[in-house]
Amino acid sequence: MTPPNLRRLDYEGRRFHAPDGDHRTVAVYHQQGDLVWGEVAGGTIQRGWTAGTRQPDGTLAMGYTFVLTDGQVVCGRTHNTPTLTPDGRIRLHETWERYGPHPTTGTSTIEEVTP
Repeated sequence: MTPPNLRRLDYEGRRFHAPDGDHRTVAVYHQQGDLVWGEVAGGTIQRGWTAGTRQPDGTLAMGYTFVLTDGQVVCGRTHNTPTLTPDGRIRLHETWERYGPHPTTGTSTIEEVTP
């Protein structure tokens, strides 16, 4: 369960990347009420989108579609649990499932990028 102080985070305009991955891939999030969406680009992703809702417990339930640089289209869903880094940035712990001809599941982490 997400702590109460993380249930109402505002994602509007926040930028995220994988802290141990390709920092060229950045997601910019937006929010209206409990609707959360983002645009993703950079690295191996030509263009991508994610969209979903913030759940009552503060987690994010989202779907995603990415067009990779090799032309492959990747779609799936993800469930993200927010925590805060020691310096106050948002960290999202993702459990994801990819659909299509090469389905797979996994976990990953993305962190807010500081300006």
